[in-house]
Amino acid sequence: MKRLGFDNDKYLNMQSACIKERIAQLGGKLYLEFGGKLFDDYHASRVLPGFKPDSKMKMLMQLKDDAEIIIVVSATDIEKNKLRGDLGITYDADTLRLIDAFRSFGLYVGSVVLTQFSGQASAVAFQKRLEALGIRVFRHYPIEGYPYDIPLIVSDDGFGRNEYIETSHSLVVVTAPGPGSGKMATCLSQLYHENKRNIKAGYAKYETFPIWNLPLKHPVNLAYEAATADLNDVNMIDPFHLEAYGKTTVNYNRDVEIFPVLDATFAQIFGSCPYKSPTDMGVNMAGNCIFDDEACIEAAQEEILRRYYNEMCKQRKGLADGTSVFKIELLMKQAGLAITDRAVARAAMEVAERQGEPAAAIEMSDGMIITGKTSELLGASSAMLLNALKYSAGIDDRIQLIAPSVIEPIQKLKTHYLGNQNPRLHTDEILLALSICAATDKTAALALQQIPKLRDCEVHSSVILSEVDENVFRKLGVNLTCEPRYQTKKLYHK
Repeated sequence: MKRLGFDNDKYLNMQSACIKERIAQLGGKLYLEFGGKLFDDYHASRVLPGFKPDSKMKMLMQLKDDAEIIIVVSATDIEKNKLRGDLGITYDADTLRLIDAFRSFGLYVGSVVLTQFSGQASAVAFQKRLEALGIRVFRHYPIEGYPYDIPLIVSDDGFGRNEYIETSHSLVVVTAPGPGSGKMATCLSQLYHENKRNIKAGYAKYETFPIWNLPLKHPVNLAYEAATADLNDVNMIDPFHLEAYGKTTVNYNRDVEIFPVLDATFAQIFGSCPYKSPTDMGVNMAGNCIFDDEACIEAAQEEILRRYYNEMCKQRKGLADGTSVFKIELLMKQAGLAITDRAVARAAMEVAERQGEPAAAIEMSDGMIITGKTSELLGASSAMLLNALKYSAGIDDRIQLIAPSVIEPIQKLKTHYLGNQNPRLHTDEILLALSICAATDKTAALALQQIPKLRDCEVHSSVILSEVDENVFRKLGVNLTCEPRYQTKKLYHK
């Protein structure tokens, strides 16, 4: 089992207490901009072993009676059918998913805000759909000169044009399907409207990364840069905090660059700014809850390597121009990493080179690396899965979990009736076959019971996998990387 390095319970208590304190400091109502994933923060759980993906949600549950949610989505992103990369769904679809998820926890979703609204047809249709479902929708409009033309922005022709979002709780959590949706602008717009109505309200920002009280080049902070390489985020020392307090803290370029504008905006609205630095705006106790720094360093280094492979594959697929790859290579040098440091990648490539066929490898929770190779019946990933399940269950490797007599009819169905030219079974097909065998075979049933133990394991494939296999691994919760090359030289890959 991987070493833990993060105290999740301590984090929940410290973070909720910090937010309550900030609400009291700012007059009893707080607009809290939530960065990152609110209830499925897998990046944080990977680089801070012990951090639970739903930690932010559990923390929020401690403030449940005082909180409501505003979901912000850009009308421009809706029009462009922008996808959330980790889930493969559009931002408007993810908005509906988020509403369902928040409601399942008993949290109140007050409204959805369409930012950058300029009459986009898709956004109008989405608003009608939301309103038909009983969800309140508000529109916020582009402001010429944002964020630098402060006199225009903080006026009736700027924030004043935006529809005022009616809220009823002391803590208003502003979140979004992804970055660049307009969370900060929504918060500032609300402060403008609240002030005009003589309602005291404040603003704070909740970003887990970069962690302000870790060193600038700490691997956990470098892993954040790797994760946001496509956004051109760069960690940096907060110069405003250093000047105000003489203390070195870490922030990132966008918050540092925008702070003078925020300072002027607050001054325009309230007469003065309650913060002296971007770090002051944040409420983030994560750095105080690391109890094993070395465990977090190792986890973050693995994440940087995973991001490198993922960006290389994006470039190979024509989905990126290589800029992010170059940036992550620089981060790897800063962290003292090489691609050969990923153990499962080494293992998969050794088998692939020896066999002359695609191969895959998985690192189990005890550190054991299990491989799988391509055969007439199975793809490498499918073979690896079966081998890993046998290892986890203590089943002799020579035992066949699925007889060829079971696999062959599936292959015939694929090639003879469904028009598939590849007879080998994908990971979803092999798991279905295993589950069928488990109904009458105790050994297969024992292997099937091991599936939860695969979660958080490291996996590497010597070739880019099919979308089907990628989705299966995503659902299994493994950390997948692939070599940036296809199995064949065909131009069309599905």
